[in-house]
Amino acid sequence: MTTSKKTILVVDDDKSILRTFTRILQKSGYEIETAETGKEATEKAENRHYDLALVDIRLPDMDGTDLLAKLKKQLQRTVKIMITGFPSLETGVKALDEGADAYLVKPVKPQDLLLLIEEKLKVKKKLLKRKVNRHHLRNLRSRSVIAQ
Repeated sequence: MTTSKKTILVVDDDKSILRTFTRILQKSGYEIETAETGKEATEKAENRHYDLALVDIRLPDMDGTDLLAKLKKQLQRTVKIMITGFPSLETGVKALDEGADAYLVKPVKPQDLLLLIEEKLKVKKKLLKRKVNRHHLRNLRSRSVIAQ
């Protein structure tokens, strides 16, 4: 049985962050795509599903939380982690309100990033499994009611 690589979209205008995150995540077996702007991230998210998105709060063309709001439909099954070098209570709350699953402060230690990604992807998998099981149970119940 083959398992496909988890895909991660990294959105940050800092090229050195993009290179560093790409190297760390690829070494851990993830497939990585990058975007330097909200516009580029939007185009990529509209054409492909990502298991996880790492999004910087400050982007050159829009706020990262505004990007989350704009892509709510496309990213509804995607784990979303916001990253910032300028943390504030306001941006943290706004990020969570827009659907972020976590909020990280730069600089990020590679092992902390990898642990958080792994944890969030496991939680997502469990939630999807429960959702499928509930759907399956509903179908079984409706068939048994019809059969009676």
